[in-house]
Amino acid sequence: MKHPLRLALGADHGGFALKTHLARHLHSLGHRVEDCGTHSTEAVDYPKIAQDVAALVASGHADFGVMVDGAGIGSAMTANKVSGVRAAACYTEALARNAREHNDANVLTLGAGQVSAESAQAIVEVFLSTECTAERHRRRVQMIADMDTGPHAAGTPRTDVSAEDVARIAERVKRLLAGGGQAPQAAPPMPPAQVARLIDHTLLKPEATRSDIDRLCQEARAHLFASVCVNPTYVRQAREALRGITVKVCCVVGFPLGAQPPESKALETRRAIREGAREIDMVINIGALKSKDDALVLKDIRAVVEACRESRVLSKVILETALLSDEEKVRGCELSMKAGADFVKTSTGFSSKGATVEDVALMARTVAPKHLGVKAAGGIRTYADLVAMVKAGATRVGASSSVTIMEEVAAAASGKRVPGVSAPGAGDGKERY
Repeated sequence: MKHPLRLALGADHGGFALKTHLARHLHSLGHRVEDCGTHSTEAVDYPKIAQDVAALVASGHADFGVMVDGAGIGSAMTANKVSGVRAAACYTEALARNAREHNDANVLTLGAGQVSAESAQAIVEVFLSTECTAERHRRRVQMIADMDTGPHAAGTPRTDVSAEDVARIAERVKRLLAGGGQAPQAAPPMPPAQVARLIDHTLLKPEATRSDIDRLCQEARAHLFASVCVNPTYVRQAREALRGITVKVCCVVGFPLGAQPPESKALETRRAIREGAREIDMVINIGALKSKDDALVLKDIRAVVEACRESRVLSKVILETALLSDEEKVRGCELSMKAGADFVKTSTGFSSKGATVEDVALMARTVAPKHLGVKAAGGIRTYADLVAMVKAGATRVGASSSVTIMEEVAAAASGKRVPGVSAPGAGDGKERY
């Protein structure tokens, strides 16, 4: 089992206290935890949160999911509606071991009313440390997986195929192989909830007003984006506007030039965290990286990362790829890994160019050994841009056109053609993220 793991963690209001306990414990073990909410004891509907947890696992953005409600049963039912998820409600260590060893379960659901905090902690540890290795078990798990799309999937009528049908299908395949068929259809759009969880809804323009920030947070409430990304002066306002929902507050540090000393960035980080930031996007000392002063760059990143770790806050390192050579991009990623950051990020959006598919792919390959996330930002205006970045390896996307992207996803999901989609990855950074 690789370490650290990327974990999606969620709970309803009844499971909030147990989720908080588990989050602390999992962080102490070195795992990277994506908290899908809820963030208070105010009443919420567990299916939405369970779906978010399951979607992160199904999309590959989390290795495992853990969801807590009153009994664990409803969340398991919900999670199992998501293709690719095998959720199991477990109340003992033996059940957790069986769920992994025999069924290769990838989402664990717990009942806050059924287990103590200590028991839940032990159950989670067994679940995460057990693997499905026996061939007979893996063969049966594959049978379960095949039911997602096979001829006996739920809602799919069983039909018998005649010899004439076989002949007609064979002839159609021959024509397709010969180039006489139509081009294959584009892949179906990602579910809107999955897209929203990829997006940091961003407003970093210097002329942004308090009413602009209010509107940003209202949009985030409507779509449940991963976070809103704002300048330090608006962290407290955003925290209040987002209270009670899963959307986090992300704050930029050392923005946009990155030329402040490490001590200043650390102070800025700690203040943002005190005022409610749960994610920090810091700009590295770009000049130091280009001067090959790796010791200063490492100190720069580590000052922010350590401030984040003290409060279990996610840290993202902005490289400003438009100003770097490929060698410098790789070195920046390596120093971010060495400093213990959670993400590397392409751009501020204030330089000459934003994210490119090539840069995202290079960064994803470089940080793969340490399982860091990759955030693409700058010039991502359409759903096509977002998909291109995700295919290249992005696990988060920063965008100010987030609402437009969600409208495109909704239209595509309803079968409507969406006009005016720009070429993927063509961001020029002119939108200010």
